Amino acid sequence: MKTDFDTLRALASYTINNLKEKKLIEFHPSKREELIEAMATEYGVSFATDEDVRDQAIEEVEEKMGVDNLPEDVTESEMFNHARKEIIKSFNGENIGGLYLVESLHQIAVRMKDFVLNCDLIDDVFGSDEDLIAFLVAKIRLFSPKKN
Repeated sequence: MKTDFDTLRALASYTINNLKEKKLIEFHPSKREELIEAMATEYGVSFATDEDVRDQAIEEVEEKMGVDNLPEDVTESEMFNHARKEIIKSFNGENIGGLYLVESLHQIAVRMKDFVLNCDLIDDVFGSDEDLIAFLVAKIRLFSPKKN
C-alpha cells in the first residue's frame, strides 16, 4: 500500500479517536474534520510518505540529469530506484504503517503533545505531559492504515 497525505489523515483520525476515547481531550464535534486536517499536517513534519519519497527521488534525478534529459517515465529508471532506496535508507528503515519516521517516535509524541496542548480546535486536555507522551508513543506505534 502506498502512503500519502490520506495516510497521515488516517493516523490523525486514529490518534484523535484514541485520545477522545480515553478522555484525554475534549473538542466540539463540529471541529473534528478541521482538527484531523490540522493534526495530519503536523504529522507531516514527523513522517515522510511514499509520495514524499517519490517526489524527493525525482528531484534528485532531475538535479543529476537535468530536467531536459529525463527519461519519459523517470520512476522506471535505475537512477530513480537507486535514489529512492537511498532516501528510504536515510530513515534507517523505520516506518509505522508505511510512514517513514523523520524523527524518533518519542520526538513525534512530544511534537503531538505540544500540538494537542496548543491547538485552538481542542477545548480541553487532561493528563500530565508524561502521560500524554507515553500514551501517544504507545498508540502511534500500533497504527496500521489497513486496520483503521
